[in-house]
Amino acid sequence: MEIKINDLEHIREATRQFISHIGDRRVFAFYGSMGAGKTTFIKAVCEELGVTDVVTSPTFAIVNEYTAADGGSIFHFDFYRIKKLEEVYDMGYEDYFYSDALCFIEWPELIDEVLPDDAVKVTIKENADGTRTVGW
Repeated sequence: MEIKINDLEHIREATRQFISHIGDRRVFAFYGSMGAGKTTFIKAVCEELGVTDVVTSPTFAIVNEYTAADGGSIFHFDFYRIKKLEEVYDMGYEDYFYSDALCFIEWPELIDEVLPDDAVKVTIKENADGTRTVGW
């Protein structure tokens, strides 16, 4: 599946399309270069799911937890600052990834070996014309 985002004004339409395809999948690994829009897209998805907390990148905390409108938990990870895989083991990643909560992961390439087999690999690419393409 692929969704094109022409500009920030149209991101909500894109997130609604994305959400309609989530199904029973729970772990989403977002791949993309620095500045491609991973955090912006995840923030818009969370807001569309009814999160009322301020959604920010958990760059220093590694994980933020939000509550969706249906009462379910959403975990937002940013593994950019991970130096060793042991840090991921120490934080108890399995408790999150196998909790049945939604997990949105930035910089998953740094923890590929511990991602669940059924993790959905989502790529966000910045196109030459400034649009973004979200694919999975």
